[in-house]
Amino acid sequence: MPAIVVYFRFDFFYSFIYSVGSGFVGSVVYTYLSYYIIQWWNKIRNRYFNKPEKLFTKRNRFIIKIKNKFGLTGIALLSPILLSIPLGAFLGEKFFKDKRKVILYLNFFILFWFLVLYILMKFFYTQLKGILF
Repeated sequence: MPAIVVYFRFDFFYSFIYSVGSGFVGSVVYTYLSYYIIQWWNKIRNRYFNKPEKLFTKRNRFIIKIKNKFGLTGIALLSPILLSIPLGAFLGEKFFKDKRKVILYLNFFILFWFLVLYILMKFFYTQLKGILF
């Protein structure tokens, strides 16, 4: 988004509203939506799949290792850039359950990445213009 904002010559206020505002709304919507999806899936799983879930599988160990190593901070840091806000909100809700904390961390890193990318695009626009556009 910051590349498009700089390309169309939006000022800081408009780019902030478009980028950060949509990110903040998305983090709130997807965190609450993830909660309801997880609740719905647990009902379906308990109703139709009565097979007990294995606790120590390779997949479960890998997920727990990533969660313990990076935590909510790592998920929120990578969400706006690599993972996407919906996936980051889902993982945060799945593993950490505290909606306010998940939303706070996601919003902080949305703002952080906006500032980093906006500053990079403002200062290096002429150098990157040939590569990006």
